[in-house]
Amino acid sequence: MTAPTVDSSPAVLRERLLVVLRGMRRVVVAFSGGVDSAVVAAAAFRALGTDARAVTGVSPSLATGELDEARRVAEFIGIQHRTIETREFADPAYLANAPDRCYHCKSELYVRLEAELVEQFADAVIVNGANLDDRGDYRPGMTAAAEHRVRSPLAECGFTKADVRALAAEWHLPVSDKPAAPCLSSRIAYGEEVTPQRTAMIDAAERFLREQGLRELRVRYHRGDLARLEVPAGAIARLAEPAVRRAIVERLRTLGFKFVTLDLEGFRSGSLNQLVDLSLPRRE
Repeated sequence: MTAPTVDSSPAVLRERLLVVLRGMRRVVVAFSGGVDSAVVAAAAFRALGTDARAVTGVSPSLATGELDEARRVAEFIGIQHRTIETREFADPAYLANAPDRCYHCKSELYVRLEAELVEQFADAVIVNGANLDDRGDYRPGMTAAAEHRVRSPLAECGFTKADVRALAAEWHLPVSDKPAAPCLSSRIAYGEEVTPQRTAMIDAAERFLREQGLRELRVRYHRGDLARLEVPAGAIARLAEPAVRRAIVERLRTLGFKFVTLDLEGFRSGSLNQLVDLSLPRRE
């Protein structure tokens, strides 16, 4: 017997999301300001009005400009928005930067959000922006979400990343085409200590590269203060031009990098996960 097909048309997905959020009655959105959390925040505001709030965690792992953009997006949506200071940099397990680093980061965020609920918004459900595509990668932060009973309405309703971007465009959200922007600590190779100095180096280096006209990029930090630049394949030749190459090397050296390399494989999200030994016990 053939299993019944599930209608995943944009209109059905949109209504399903609104219905699920209405059923929660009150929500706090873990809000980075990226496209996923922006769609959840916009849907929550449409479904619940003032019974929905967005909260952004702030720490040295947040790239320059991301908080300002989160504030602008929240204002565009109309949802009440506030920030909280997270203290993952005080956690030795986070600083050690094992492959489960994200677990410790998300655990800290959700603990702070839970405290926010007790003090300000009792009985609300914490929700995040995880979608179905997030289940196909190594994401220990999802374990932290499960432990803290954080819900993922996009994943629950069957949204893929493409579906999320389509709904963001339909609602004219200003981040509908924004590239993924994971935290700065995710650029540091596993096993290399996470420090505010290193995240600041990465942040400044990426800002400099964006000033050269690049939009999608990563500056990966490796042992020995080595920077590995990931840019789209079509931009590799331009960065290798003598004048551009010299300018990049000079600037990154002033930031504290001793070696500057250009990854010939090009930009790819989550490339450091290739370093994770899948044979070892780990948080899923």
